[in-house]
Amino acid sequence: MENISDYPVSRVPLSVRLPFFNVALVHIGMLTALDQFMLGAVLGHSMSLGDAMLAIIIGSAIFGVVTVGLGYAGMQEGLSGSLLARWCGFGRLGSVFIGAIIAVSLLGWFGVQNAVFARSLNFALNDRLGFGWSAAISGTALTLLVAFGFRALKYTAKIAVPLFICIVGYISVMTLMGHDIRELINAGSSGEPVTISAGATMVVGGCIVASLITPDMTRYSRTGKHVFWMTLMSIVVGEFIVNGLAIVIARALNTADVVTIMAQSAGGVGLAVVIFSTLRINDINLYSSALGIANAVEGITGRKLNYRSITLLIGLLGTLLSVIGILDRFVDFLTLLGVLFPPIIGVMLVDYYVLKTHRVVLFLSRKRGELPNNAQTPYIGWPAIAASLVGSTVGATMSWGVPAFTSLLVASLLYWLINTIYKP
Repeated sequence: MENISDYPVSRVPLSVRLPFFNVALVHIGMLTALDQFMLGAVLGHSMSLGDAMLAIIIGSAIFGVVTVGLGYAGMQEGLSGSLLARWCGFGRLGSVFIGAIIAVSLLGWFGVQNAVFARSLNFALNDRLGFGWSAAISGTALTLLVAFGFRALKYTAKIAVPLFICIVGYISVMTLMGHDIRELINAGSSGEPVTISAGATMVVGGCIVASLITPDMTRYSRTGKHVFWMTLMSIVVGEFIVNGLAIVIARALNTADVVTIMAQSAGGVGLAVVIFSTLRINDINLYSSALGIANAVEGITGRKLNYRSITLLIGLLGTLLSVIGILDRFVDFLTLLGVLFPPIIGVMLVDYYVLKTHRVVLFLSRKRGELPNNAQTPYIGWPAIAASLVGSTVGATMSWGVPAFTSLLVASLLYWLINTIYKP
């Protein structure tokens, strides 16, 4: 596979599927990144160690189940997440809604990551450029780099993932050598308190977009076993190792600021890894955001836009978000994602595995290496959209339980109920 732009709104042929580690490293890279380290630092600064780990366990369980389910469907059909939504309840126009919110959320992630990149760059240059110019320069450079496509992600991940894990390990050793581990474990939190349910929703919010865009990666996978093992590896490394270490380090240094942590613990090397890691994860953010926009535009107009043109546009918009201060709303951003995306995924899973409304159509078209034609594709799936909106609203407004799980459960049950009562 030379160029990801060959398959933005079509199936990925079996002949170009990739070996396990080529895809797995990119997927693992989504959860071994600065956003996970930042999340762990926030949890460690605001929760007891036991509560923080419980929040991670609950969030990881939700993430693991839905990611394997959706990732397998993407592998089976060879379709990206936003394109798969057309035949998983949402229809052609409904999948535009999915593609749009994927793009918007990933723009937010791009802005968050680029803001961290810019702070690191500005810190390394002793504030010579200022944050605004640093963010503008780093965002533009990252956007241009993504033009190299999925192969660029693969090569960058091969270097960045091991390097990031090594530097986190180094920082852990250097930081914890001077502290009593038992004291850190038993110490209370010093930041603004966060409940277990809110923490679990933040954990889900930090990785749930990765669930919805997992088919973007697994459409290049060869078997269902590959999907399962890469999801499990992503959870172990990203949620438990990276998050766990970030929790302890944040408690030791009494800060949730990842740039400060890296600078204090590893100096220039730490800042370099911050920059390189941000470069790698923002490749993925722009890649899947571009796929979402491509699906949205094709779904509305029937036109297939050039991948690089989309990337340039959304990269510049994401850079603007970082300049105007999205990093300051990081916790609110995670909470929003934690109730916005689970309902969509729940609806897609119920449709694909339980109701199976378009499984026969997908199977027959897959044998021909094509997509179902317009006559076989519903225009808009109102039940799926309604169930998703209700689920998100319930998750955002109800104070009981874990909001992320509540929103997913409500949307899934409501969608199943609507289709059972009003079965076509």
